[in-house]
Amino acid sequence: MSADSNNRWAGKWALVTGASAGIGWALAEQLAAGGAHLVLTARRTDRLEELAAGLSAKHGVKTEVFAADLIRAGAGREIHAFTTGKGIEVELLVNNAGFGAFGYIHEIDELRLLEMIQVNCSAVVHLTRLYIPGMIERRHGDVLIVASTAAFQAVPFNSAYAATKAFDLIFAEGIAEEVARFGVRVCALCPGSTTTEFQRVARQPDRVFRVPETAEKVARVGLEGLAKGKSCVISGVRNRLMMEGERLAPRRFVARMAAKMMQPSDS
Repeated sequence: MSADSNNRWAGKWALVTGASAGIGWALAEQLAAGGAHLVLTARRTDRLEELAAGLSAKHGVKTEVFAADLIRAGAGREIHAFTTGKGIEVELLVNNAGFGAFGYIHEIDELRLLEMIQVNCSAVVHLTRLYIPGMIERRHGDVLIVASTAAFQAVPFNSAYAATKAFDLIFAEGIAEEVARFGVRVCALCPGSTTTEFQRVARQPDRVFRVPETAEKVARVGLEGLAKGKSCVISGVRNRLMMEGERLAPRRFVARMAAKMMQPSDS
């Protein structure tokens, strides 16, 4: 991160969801390197404890671990109760947890789809609604919402996932304007293909990925964009150019091209 990004959260508390792997792990590492104290949450307690211990030892920051599965509607309130009970003032909320589900809409398990909407959308709104009032009262605070370049167009065979990320993007950009007058910043981070566990969890084949970025690069871009007051940042020059190009093309054409790229191999 840049010096400005490092200084912004030094000595303050950041809460990172989905911190046990991928972009969440990288975000936690970079925040700790900048001197931020961390509340780490995800489903896997062992991974969280490993990360927390490593960051505390390396950077001398305070860490707290709270295992939670955001598939459960009450998980957000449990996380908030945990930080409140510890007397932790969350300066930065990172809504990173999320997952995808690849395939034909009629073949994907319906419960899996609904769980994805819960984690990618409902939990994001819930946690943001729980933590923003305190930020507004203090007249400072930040929220980073991890969306995706999939938010900018229909993505056949990843249709529901793309829709959830479009929700995240529009939600972030909207509330960014609502709360700016209170000294609170909100930014949507939109990565493209990234080297994480996402592909395996979504059961998405290798061939649909194109020159993936590292989670570390994506995390850096997101934190720098938030620190600069941007309401949306796309990671990667190639991704930014692609998104701009798609704005000029008919939406149906973009969807058809995406369908050809994403088509399951057994079709």
